[in-house]
Order: sequence, then C-alpha cells, then structure tokens
Amino acid sequence: MIPSSRQKILVVLHQEQSSPGKLGQMLVAKGYALDIRKPRFGDPLPASMAEHAGAIIFGGPMSANDPDDFVKREIDWIGVALAEGAPFLGICLGAQMLAKHLGGTVCSHCEGCAEIGFYRLDPTETGEALCAWPKMVYQWHREGFDLPAGCELLARGEVFANQAFRCGPAALGLQFHSELTYAMACRWTVRGAQRLTLPMARPRGEHMAGWFRYDPPVRAWLSNFLDVWLAQDSRAGMRRAAAA
Repeated sequence: MIPSSRQKILVVLHQEQSSPGKLGQMLVAKGYALDIRKPRFGDPLPASMAEHAGAIIFGGPMSANDPDDFVKREIDWIGVALAEGAPFLGICLGAQMLAKHLGGTVCSHCEGCAEIGFYRLDPTETGEALCAWPKMVYQWHREGFDLPAGCELLARGEVFANQAFRCGPAALGLQFHSELTYAMACRWTVRGAQRLTLPMARPRGEHMAGWFRYDPPVRAWLSNFLDVWLAQDSRAGMRRAAAA
C-alpha cells in the first residue's frame, strides 16, 4: 500500500550540503514526504513521533563521542523513537549514535584502520532471516561500535566486525552508506581525498568503478529493506497493549 503523502519520514542530516541520496529518492517514490532537519544548525527534533512514519539519522564527519550539544541531543532523542516503537534507522554516525544511546562503545580501530570504499558484507543468520543483503557495500568511517547488550547482529564486515544490528523490531543501525549516489562518491572522494591514505582505505579509482559494479544490487536491496524496516512499526501493537 502506498502511504499518504501526509506520512513523513524524519531525516536528520549533519552538514550544510548533506543529502539523503538515493535513500531519500526511494522514500519519496514510495509516497513519503521527507521532513529534513539539521540540529547542528539549530533545527529542533520532535517531542513525539506521532506525525512521522519513521526516523533516520544519517552520517557526518563528527564522532558520536564529541562533546557538542547537538551530538548529545541527537543521541538522547533516539530514546523518543525507541520508547514509542517507531521505526528508527541509523546510518554510519547514526548507527554509532544508536549504539551509544543503548550503552555501547564507539571507538577507532585498534590498528588505526579505516573502511573507506567498497567492502564485503556478510549477513548473520538473523540478518538473512530479515532480508537478502548485498555482498559489497560502501563505507566511509574510521570509528566503529561494539554490539550493545540485548541487540542482534545482522551483518559483519571485513575491518569493522559490526556492520548492522537491530534493537527490538523497529530500530536498526547500518555502518555502511547505502544512500550513496555517483555524485556523492565524486564529491566525497575529492573533498575527503586525504582520508584515502588511511590504512585499509581503497584508492579513488576503486570507489568510482565499484559504484557502477555494486550499486545495482545495493539499490535493489535498499528498496526492499526500506519496506521491511517501515513494516516493523510497533506503535499500533503498543497502543493496543496499553489499552488492554
């Protein structure tokens, strides 16, 4: 069923020129409106998820460990979506914020390695039961997270082991960037060229060639994944339980 255009997805971005990429494009094509907010630049976050079908916190150059007020506010705000049982998705920094909110640790690789470029993804049995996953995904990060207590690991990676996890039915964190467009790959690899020299980072040519090779299966996965994720909305069940 195509949702009413009044159903909005809360989209949290962290830079002036940030974009939800093809993920945002897919949500719009599925009938959702995007409510884009940037707390870093003063935008408020809603006190309730009553007017939103789901929420997504995207990535950014900052760390979930940074002392900035907006970082702390976003991490604390995740509790709103979790308490209400609304679909929540964290991507890269957003996944690390989710892990930190749940009591997990966010830190650099023990050998100073980074994942920047395309890397192999291996789903766990729990992940395979949720959906089919792409074999290669795009990464751009130097920090990772441990799996918070009570969460389920959905996918593992080559350099950073924890790549996707679930807390309850409706909150998921993805370390990788499925929203990537070709224009975004061009922009990131130019503006962040110095990061391509970090240990385990892939050279720029592999980024660009990899996008054409790996984006079609990622795109197919993402469309299905969004449907699966948004279907996990548990608010109706929670309301029925409260009224019983």
